[in-house]
Amino acid sequence: MTAQALLPLLHLASPALPVGGFAYSQGLERAIEDGLVRDAASAQRWIGDLLALSLARWEAPLWLRAFDAAAAGDVQAFARCNEELLAARETAELRAETQQMGASLARVFPALGLTPPAIEPLVYPAAFAAACAQLGVAREEGLAAYLWSWLENQVLVAVKSVPLGQQAGQTMLYALHGAVQAAVGTAAALCDEELGSAAVGFAMVCARHETQYSRLYRS
Repeated sequence: MTAQALLPLLHLASPALPVGGFAYSQGLERAIEDGLVRDAASAQRWIGDLLALSLARWEAPLWLRAFDAAAAGDVQAFARCNEELLAARETAELRAETQQMGASLARVFPALGLTPPAIEPLVYPAAFAAACAQLGVAREEGLAAYLWSWLENQVLVAVKSVPLGQQAGQTMLYALHGAVQAAVGTAAALCDEELGSAAVGFAMVCARHETQYSRLYRS
């Protein structure tokens, strides 16, 4: 991958991109509150399982389909992917999160020389996929960057909230490199009839987070 192709991708995946991901934990804060995540080992297991059993089998394959639709200029197919990604958000907080981050990323498009999709509400995974397609990023490399951005944010939540040390966080990120690669491979191999996820425990902690009394995150 050339530097010319790599730099825009690093820009998109950067935690400095003003999309507000730092404000959300996607239920991890509640999992910590409930004692399901209590140390580095349980945090890594929670994040790795969610990546392998949920994102890799539903969100990531739809990300690839949204990328393909955006690259082909197929507005209807892109809109269908966007709708399915939104419909699969189990709670009000998760729906609000993906819509807010999608709208924030759309506002960044002009600064990157891109045209935001004319869809409202635009969800974050679809917006990221559209940006990668317009930038000419290879589809699986773009998905890897998207999943890495998600992973990095989850690990930062664990570092702040378990709490863990910075060294433990970096060790966890390194240990999950293979999980990101495996998730990309799984997503690329699944046909439409095989897509689906039933992360019931994840959905339950996300729902309980909505009534959590003391919290740092919006999901």
